[in-house]
Amino acid sequence: MSVGQRKIIQIIDSQSTVEGGGFKVRRPFPTQYVDHIDPFLLLDEMGPADYAPHKAVGAPSHPHRGFETVTYLMSGAMVHEDSIGTRAVIKNGGVQWMTAGSGVIHSELPTDDMLALGGRMHGFQLWVNLSADRKMIPPRYQGYEADELAQVKLANGGLVKIVAGEVLGVVGPVETTSPMTYAHAVMQSNESIEWIPDATHTALVHVFEGEVVVNGKRAVSGQMVVFDRSAGAVQISTAASPAQLLILGGAPLNEPVVRYGPFVMNTRQEIVDAVNDYQNGVLVK
Repeated sequence: MSVGQRKIIQIIDSQSTVEGGGFKVRRPFPTQYVDHIDPFLLLDEMGPADYAPHKAVGAPSHPHRGFETVTYLMSGAMVHEDSIGTRAVIKNGGVQWMTAGSGVIHSELPTDDMLALGGRMHGFQLWVNLSADRKMIPPRYQGYEADELAQVKLANGGLVKIVAGEVLGVVGPVETTSPMTYAHAVMQSNESIEWIPDATHTALVHVFEGEVVVNGKRAVSGQMVVFDRSAGAVQISTAASPAQLLILGGAPLNEPVVRYGPFVMNTRQEIVDAVNDYQNGVLVK
């Protein structure tokens, strides 16, 4: 039985901005046009940026509560340290999935080698919301090297790397707090992918290199394709040139979103409580 195609409801153009210690990002959301796409709160493409020796930057120590941060690195190397005792290095092709939950303080900074020698930094940070009944769960860190991610080879030499959820019949290693899909597709010319998200899930395709045709619509680097929540397939294809993109899916929470900087809760009072806890030194206790 054939599966129809999902309807495209929007194609978003990324905006450029500066984050953390001074790194440039391309951001499809949140912007003045799109606040969030439930359950996702933010997507930033960090770089690509080529740093001279002693010029690489990152994100110094800062708090979070109420959601998850996902860092996927394609080039470069960063050290993650947090208040639950984790110290881990993220390298090319690796991912860290941090559930902030009730509260965590962490930093993501260039490794000593990256800082001393310079080099290219390129990756993504995704923020995933937590439901009201899980916002105060204990923090958790998951880290995976490039060779630990699931992979599917495409017909002409392309590759789909699956971090979480299922794409092309293969499941990624990350244990997500709510149902989630995260994959990175490196497509060569004249290749295609069919992704069938859960009928009730948010589904996004974010192109960050080259151009593709998604369910009959052209999308180029820096554009995110947003689909409705209904049964149907997502067909992605390239023509004469290679392309790279992220495939993102997740169960919507359908809850109020109240955010203030690094805190995302359901009510204003919960934000006030988070700020007070951080200022009083009890955010992570």
